[in-house]
Amino acid sequence: MTQEPELDGLDVLLPSSLEEESVPPGGALGDWTRRSAQAAMALEDLPAGLRSAGLRGMAAAMKAAQDEILEANTLDLEASQEMAVPELLQDWLKLTPERLQGAVCILRELAEWPDPMQQVGAASYQPERGQAYTQRSPLGVVAFLSEAFPELGAIAAALCLRTANALLLRGGSEASHSNAIIVEVLRGALENAGLPTDSLLLLPGEVGSLSALLSQSNDLDLVIPYGRPSWLQQVMRQSVIPVLPTAMGNCYLYWGSSAPLETVRWMIIDSHLGEPDAVNAIEKVLLPPSISEASLQMLWNDLLERGFELRADAGLVESFSSLALAEDGEWDRPYLSPTIAFRTVSGLSEAIAWINRHSSGHGDCLATDAYGESRQFTLGLRSAMVYVNASPRFERRPSNGGEIALGMCNVTGARTGRIGLDALTQMTQIVLGQKK
Repeated sequence: MTQEPELDGLDVLLPSSLEEESVPPGGALGDWTRRSAQAAMALEDLPAGLRSAGLRGMAAAMKAAQDEILEANTLDLEASQEMAVPELLQDWLKLTPERLQGAVCILRELAEWPDPMQQVGAASYQPERGQAYTQRSPLGVVAFLSEAFPELGAIAAALCLRTANALLLRGGSEASHSNAIIVEVLRGALENAGLPTDSLLLLPGEVGSLSALLSQSNDLDLVIPYGRPSWLQQVMRQSVIPVLPTAMGNCYLYWGSSAPLETVRWMIIDSHLGEPDAVNAIEKVLLPPSISEASLQMLWNDLLERGFELRADAGLVESFSSLALAEDGEWDRPYLSPTIAFRTVSGLSEAIAWINRHSSGHGDCLATDAYGESRQFTLGLRSAMVYVNASPRFERRPSNGGEIALGMCNVTGARTGRIGLDALTQMTQIVLGQKK
């Protein structure tokens, strides 16, 4: 059975572990969070042009330090192999010139974007005497907790600077050298631009436990964890601070009876091409009884040739002995690997109910040529994002110039989809009264 890789007893070696001892309130950890809070207040009062200059400086500094960053990353990769860190985390950890250049491009683009803090909008409430409007404002201090993915710290720092938030970064020990050099380079750029350097802090692993950090509600305003689903659940259970969790995998596709094989094949394969993390990879496919065996066999043969592992429910396994049986618990969790499970349902209504219950809820798909089917699916699904005849592949920097995003979120009751600038700001309602 394919399942999420475990750390084989190495959790205690990683700062991402929640099993460490707490530190007393007001201790060293409190000093770090207060520094972030003070920097956030200073940052909010600075002009947008200065923050734009800081972003341009950060991009230039990252590009100039590419060789040093890659050398530090090599040290992390060598240490992770000696520590027997799971292959999944090693894949997430490994930096390439292309990955670094992608981060640099994101920083450059954010520097040229309009300042979100200057955006105003209509208010839902209007006083009898006066006028009301909404205005974006920063959150304050964002704590970004990451397993591997060192370049994401730079992207998170840029998104926070664009929105006038301070960032407190805590990465796993598997990325300690990479995170240290990246933060050092970015803080140098902040200093050169005349911005508060404490608006970006890398919290050392020895300064308090993660569970203690998640209790710093006086200074921290939002926690964004990025990593394996089991680790995200630990963070959400222990945090007293609002958490915006990222979601990966366990995205569903319903193959409508009118949809051609080529559409389904393309949606599945393209969804797995996101690098280095295939956030929106389709891992589960629901089938109505009308899909022909010939179409299924053609799809499965193509996927097998591409290196996918195929699993299925008991009924399909009985008819196609080449498929491996998917156990009951697999329908609720992501594989985070090129693995796809197929299941037969009675039709669209059952598919909608099944997806709402079992998917990760951040991105689910429909392949169809029927408008009515499309309408029913989009109205019935509770997912953060719904894709119809479109690849759900996640891109932090869309090629069409769309919103830059750190990841995807699937919080029930506050589904935000892509975690971009909007997720890092809050809307303040301003009410202007009229003098009598």
